[in-house]
Amino acid sequence: MKIMRVLSIAIIALFVTAPATHANSLIATNPMSGATITVAPSAVSVTGQVPLIDAGNLMEVTDPQGKRVDDGVLAIDGASAVIGLKTLKVSGVYTVTYALFAENDIPLEGSFRFTFTAPSEITTPQPIPVESASPKVEVSNWGTNAFVIGLLVLAFFVLVLLSLYARKIYRER
Repeated sequence: MKIMRVLSIAIIALFVTAPATHANSLIATNPMSGATITVAPSAVSVTGQVPLIDAGNLMEVTDPQGKRVDDGVLAIDGASAVIGLKTLKVSGVYTVTYALFAENDIPLEGSFRFTFTAPSEITTPQPIPVESASPKVEVSNWGTNAFVIGLLVLAFFVLVLLSLYARKIYRER
């Protein structure tokens, strides 16, 4: 009876802990959780252990005032989820919140923060006009023109001679 009790507890423990051993967990984030960055990223990514399904995933990035700064376009690439960002202009702590789903698995939910230190002045580089030489039009020379005209005249004589030869063969039949 004691053996049955121990065996049943072991089986129950196996079924309770089995999903936890295969549960999706966070492997990496970009930017790294807790990092301080000075260059604004164009996207934020979260990578788990298990490939994600395409539907139902959520991710959002908020600025220090709580406004969303992501562009709303979430792309799934295997075990990674990537969301694009608008241009970051405010210094402070940004929060990334995510809920990612893998097939037959518990959702990978959580959040992380990174600090963005904006430059004192954001400038957009202005294009510098450069003068370019316009391409010169190649004009054919007289020798090329004479050669082409000569070929046309020769082709005409060959045509006349072939037609005379064809007429001679036709009459001899």
